[in-house]
Amino acid sequence: MTVFLVIVVLALLAVTGWQMSKIFQLSKRPDTDTSQVANDKDNNTQGLFMFIFVIMFFALMIYCFWYYSQFYLPGAASEHGSQYDSLMFISIAVIMTVQVITQALLFYFAYKYRGNKRQKALFYADNDRLEFIWTIIPVIVLAGLILYGLFTWSNIMNVNEEDNPLVVELYAQQFSWTARYAGEDNTLGKANVRFIEGVNTVGVDQTDSYAEDDIVATELHLPVGRPVIFKLRSQDVLHSAYFPHFRAQMNVVPGMITQFGFTPTITTEDMRSSQYMEDKVRNINEIRKDNSKTLIANGEAPLDSYEFDYYLLCNKICGIAHYNMQMKIVVESPEDYQEWIEEQTTFKETMATEAAQNEPVEVQDPGGQEEEQWDPPKEVGETTEAMDQDQGVEN
Repeated sequence: MTVFLVIVVLALLAVTGWQMSKIFQLSKRPDTDTSQVANDKDNNTQGLFMFIFVIMFFALMIYCFWYYSQFYLPGAASEHGSQYDSLMFISIAVIMTVQVITQALLFYFAYKYRGNKRQKALFYADNDRLEFIWTIIPVIVLAGLILYGLFTWSNIMNVNEEDNPLVVELYAQQFSWTARYAGEDNTLGKANVRFIEGVNTVGVDQTDSYAEDDIVATELHLPVGRPVIFKLRSQDVLHSAYFPHFRAQMNVVPGMITQFGFTPTITTEDMRSSQYMEDKVRNINEIRKDNSKTLIANGEAPLDSYEFDYYLLCNKICGIAHYNMQMKIVVESPEDYQEWIEEQTTFKETMATEAAQNEPVEVQDPGGQEEEQWDPPKEVGETTEAMDQDQGVEN
């Protein structure tokens, strides 16, 4: 009913506007020019509007660049990040230069060469030299950008194996991330979704000896200054591993393994202590403090204080909880990383613990005769549709 009333009101407003336009037409003086052909006054007015518009447009553009610069990411926290940022800013500079020149000329010419009945337009068929110039310049500029981008991409993606990179698998599923470290041998064991059961949440092949020292974690720890190669798998749908502060992103595709790598250069603590991040955290906490006053007044719990952390995000809309698909990243010194990794439980130890919990237990029946009773698993893995697809390949 509400929708119907809204439609009726809008229709009445439209009829009212139409009737008012007819009244304005009837109220014009008899000597008013009602011709549909533009006269000199119309041309002067429209030309002036063009000139005013381009000035306001550039003023708004400059203001937006200045105001929204506060939302830029801080300096890249990876070795290749500076190359990525340079490529982006060079592209922006080229685009903005062309945009400013072409838009300024377009609106200025609309004003300068506005219609005038005392002037006759010049018929200018073509000019081969001009056409060659405005064709070859974009070709050269675009070719330069493409070649620069290809070299940058190649430099980012080709991780030198001689640098002893850390090998980590990132396993994506709706709506969480799981990390699997390659262990002391730095070689990941085979994995397949068909092996997902119980505590084996990422489907590691228990028969593969390389998998014994693998470490599964829900928090990603990385040593600063050491190259990392990420192997990416998806259990269900298309995801995208997005590291904004490290200027890295790669799609995670069901049924295949994708990979990329980077070298972290700034620890979490160092990023927290940077002037940019201190100002940002202070501003966020001030906003949270103000919002908490309203929550407290309504009898609700106040917001927690914000502290910066790196996060791995999903940059594909993968479902209703896509916004919450994230994993904390801790970039730390090699010593702190080694201490953390030694505290973790290997895949072999995890499976041994589960097997011990599921071993048959002997019970005494009332007649004094022993019988075996099976202790059911305490944790049962969920079966998904992806279990029917062969997604595991050797890393």
